[in-house]
Amino acid sequence: MLITDEELALTAAQAGAAVVHAMYGASLTRFQKAVGDFATAADIEAENTILDVIRTARPDDAVTAEESGCTGPGGAERMWLVDPLCGTLNYAARSMLVAVNVALRVGSDITVAASADPFAKEVFWTDGDHAYVRRDGVDEGLTPSPDTRLVDVNLDPPFPNEPSFRAVRLLADPGFIAQFRPRVVSTTLAVAWVAAGRRAAYVTDGHLRDSVHFASGIALCQVAGCVVTGIHGQPLHTGAGGLVVAADQETHAAVLELIGKQCPSDR
Repeated sequence: MLITDEELALTAAQAGAAVVHAMYGASLTRFQKAVGDFATAADIEAENTILDVIRTARPDDAVTAEESGCTGPGGAERMWLVDPLCGTLNYAARSMLVAVNVALRVGSDITVAASADPFAKEVFWTDGDHAYVRRDGVDEGLTPSPDTRLVDVNLDPPFPNEPSFRAVRLLADPGFIAQFRPRVVSTTLAVAWVAAGRRAAYVTDGHLRDSVHFASGIALCQVAGCVVTGIHGQPLHTGAGGLVVAADQETHAAVLELIGKQCPSDR
């Protein structure tokens, strides 16, 4: 029987996560990419494993992957977006805060997505209509909630809206501290946590269209019912770009107000 797209995303993400888990703690070769940025042998091996799963099931689809770039037919309607190890710096420092992200874009829409946590043995996934977390083969629906008041802020570059906006300034804003408790996980696993009710919101700068890092988490949050916009509340992937994901409208409005204090003339 032909595997469905959602099961393929799940299978590929879990296969990559198994590699990441198995190689954790080993002395790994590093491949320098830019100043302060590198891949490890685990990134490469996990990506190759994921690509093997996808290409076996969907040989005519294109793929954009973090380490190997774009492969497959040019102009393909179907494009898989693969981030084999989101949180490489964490992983290399023997921190278990990482994710394995697999998403499928058909036309302009992300139709299925999976974000696997190799160490918690969870996979957050969506078939485009519903969003779930799978543990031990059992699926549970995702329900966003602002109750934790935890807001994850991405401090990694690039910062295309500097100097008018820097996410790091939120951490010192008295209004932010009065309402929320900041977290800096440094992996897009935290985006999936908003969909799951483990974070109240997530904020990052950057232009994220077709991002292998963010496509899965954004899709999960949209399907789960989160509020998902750019950093000024504009439609996603327009204007200044960036991302604000919030569990509800009230939290989203509060975060936008704090961002607006940095760059009122841009709103």
